Amino acid sequence: MSLKSLIIRQQLRQLAHELDRSREKGYDRQVRVEFVDDDLTELAAAINRCLDYLKAAKLETEAAEVSLRRSVSDIAHDLRTPLAVIKGELQLLERSGNFNDEQKQYLATCLEKTDTLKNMTDSFFELAVLESSNEAAALTSVDLTAEIMRFILDNEGRIRLANIEPQIDLPNRSVFVNAEPQLLGRMLGNLLSNALKYSGGDLYVKVTEQGCLSFSNTFSGERPDVERLFERSYRADSSRSGKGAGLGLYIVKLLAEKQNAVPTAVLDGDRLVISIQFN
Repeated sequence: MSLKSLIIRQQLRQLAHELDRSREKGYDRQVRVEFVDDDLTELAAAINRCLDYLKAAKLETEAAEVSLRRSVSDIAHDLRTPLAVIKGELQLLERSGNFNDEQKQYLATCLEKTDTLKNMTDSFFELAVLESSNEAAALTSVDLTAEIMRFILDNEGRIRLANIEPQIDLPNRSVFVNAEPQLLGRMLGNLLSNALKYSGGDLYVKVTEQGCLSFSNTFSGERPDVERLFERSYRADSSRSGKGAGLGLYIVKLLAEKQNAVPTAVLDGDRLVISIQFN
């Protein structure tokens, strides 16, 4: 093999190394190699033109995503007030009592669909805010056992309306975790909503001394795919397409990650266990 061939092979390896470095930098750098061969120099120039194009496309895509999230947030925000007004007016009509049985059924259906639409709007708004915010959460030491007890008491009526008698398993001592109280409360709300929506009639909430929180219940309907439960818009039961946007557990994942916590989902026989491991 000639000396020129050896040099070209060496420079091709260097070119490959430069491409890897460019990929790791997110196309923010170009190939920087001095070639002895004119064809290799032209190849490097062509690669740099491709990198420039990819960088421009990447920036354009990111800008479009930001714009889309802002639009979703604005639309969801604008819908919340009229939906609240519609629900209030429907509730006033319901309390008037001047309806026959058929009309009452129509009114109940309107209230149910309004609630569904309001919940979906709230989920889209929360999702848009979470995905567009790069601010780190201000984590503090939070008594997880006390927060769970307070949360269950605050939502006792909601749980009993679902004809569920919750079982709560807490350690004998307080368990402190690094969390942000408001984010934690929103996460608990989504976990409870998911459990009540898909529960087979029970709810088991547990906190371990190692800072692991879990919501578990027997599942009704289709067997959930635990590998996809935290994906955006995944529904554990595709037959319940009218029950919501399927964002609850995806939002749980985002809220957990903002608190440096790790969400997991497992099937234990006929029980679905959603766990959040805090630091």
